[in-house]
Amino acid sequence: MFQGLFHNVTEIEKNAAVEGIIQHATPRHDFFLMLVLSVSMASFGVLLNNSVILVGSMLIAPLLYPLLSLALGVIVTDERLVTNSTYTIVKSIVYALIAGFIIGFFFSSHDSTIVFPFGVAGESLSLLYALVAVVAGFAAAFAVTKPHLNETLPGVAISVALVPPLAAAGVALSIFDWTVFSNSMALFLVNIICVVFSAMVVFAMFRFSVKKTVAKEVIREEEKIIKKEDEKAPAA
Repeated sequence: MFQGLFHNVTEIEKNAAVEGIIQHATPRHDFFLMLVLSVSMASFGVLLNNSVILVGSMLIAPLLYPLLSLALGVIVTDERLVTNSTYTIVKSIVYALIAGFIIGFFFSSHDSTIVFPFGVAGESLSLLYALVAVVAGFAAAFAVTKPHLNETLPGVAISVALVPPLAAAGVALSIFDWTVFSNSMALFLVNIICVVFSAMVVFAMFRFSVKKTVAKEVIREEEKIIKKEDEKAPAA
């Protein structure tokens, strides 16, 4: 039964999964806009200590896809995909910290009265957080491969804390709270490592390693689209 879970996917569905992952992880301008908006929302959620706002910010965050793209790049051994995914993740972190810093600088009280929501500032970093990220990465990679499970991805995005720790780190940076900043970044790094690792396991079990040609073709098409967008930008 367990083996059947990873063998009842057609090659067409696998190709579609590869295409979808890479398309959603491509560092377009709209990707970073959605990231900044989600981190901004999360930053206000941190300042208000409001878990509902934090959940909403995770629903619109696109950060899960670059992690899946990185895992896919390792499995198909495509250097360009790994490089592009890493670039997207690093640039996302920079943008997220800047957004959190700006909101924290202008809207926080600039003192120690800020109460960071429990679980987003890494104050209780433990093995359980890593296990949650492992399960979430497994679920995300599995769901993105199965067309009928794609609607579960928003729930997976909520289960693993990616945006809230970045928002907390940015806000902490604005008030020079280095303890919260370092703890939040540690939680974020643990989460991305565990998500990528478990996603790699899933992609390996689905035998995505033979999809390197498909991945290369999708990457070429996405780079053409980005190039066209950049050429149109000055004229706009």
